[in-house]
Amino acid sequence: MATHANAAHRKARSPLVIDISRLGRRPGSMMTVETVVPSPFRIGLELIAVEQGAPLELDLRLESVSEGVLVSGTVSGPTAGECARCLTPITGDVEIDLTELFAYPDSTTDETTEVDELPRVGYGGGAETVDLEQPVIDAIGLALPFSPVCSPDCAGLCPDCGVPLAAAEPGHHHEQIDPRWAKLTELSEKSAGDES
Repeated sequence: MATHANAAHRKARSPLVIDISRLGRRPGSMMTVETVVPSPFRIGLELIAVEQGAPLELDLRLESVSEGVLVSGTVSGPTAGECARCLTPITGDVEIDLTELFAYPDSTTDETTEVDELPRVGYGGGAETVDLEQPVIDAIGLALPFSPVCSPDCAGLCPDCGVPLAAAEPGHHHEQIDPRWAKLTELSEKSAGDES
């Protein structure tokens, strides 16, 4: 029980949990949220993400509808990661369009949908809230490239020595010896060393 209470307390402090108490439940009422908040944690994929603490710019419109609160707008922030081909650090930006309905508790929508199908308006500290964490995580994950590259023509790393091919000298290559002849080459090198 204490774990659940701690999780709820952490969620209440998240910058992506928005207090909608002043919105009211009258259909048609609206409020806007235009602010910059720190990312509560790393959001993204293995090779590229919005880092924890990075500024997330929220430009949102929250509208009261009969079954809940409709949140729409954009969330944007800086990304950092590494090229999937040459492992060079890369930076950029991501912007997502967000459209999410948060059902009121005890509404028809709340009663006819599974808990994991649709987010709900929450209550914390005596205030009604909407928690944008999961919708933002999902949308950013879909917007970011699975294999980011520093440039479309990135040649990657040398498979033999690991040097980034973009920084290697022109004609960079390694002599390849057929493994079936490797022992003979070794004997030839040893023989040449014995003669000197």
